[in-house]
Amino acid sequence: QVQLVESGGGLVQPGGSLRLSCAASGSIFSSYTMGWYRQAPGKQRELVATITDGGRTNYADSLKGRFTISRDNAKKTVDLQMNILKPEDTAVYYCSLKQSVWAYWGQGTQVTVSP
Repeated sequence: QVQLVESGGGLVQPGGSLRLSCAASGSIFSSYTMGWYRQAPGKQRELVATITDGGRTNYADSLKGRFTISRDNAKKTVDLQMNILKPEDTAVYYCSLKQSVWAYWGQGTQVTVSP
């Protein structure tokens, strides 16, 4: 089993920044992809960004330039730096880890962007 624990969510004003972190533990093999997804009220969960163990990144087109994903393979952590936040970024953000055919999810952390 794999456990993912997110931190760093909260309330921020439009134009502000937040940094989310996720720590993975458990039965983690040598090759895995980590990422962030989000789900706004009444909407489906959507991709934010992913990063492979080799550092290759993939972003949702609408978030390129504002969000940056990074990871520390030694610590088994993945971070998401979010800048110039907008009210439409309000959502529950979920950390993910995918290895082989298995996908694991964190509990989610709430991000609210509001004046």
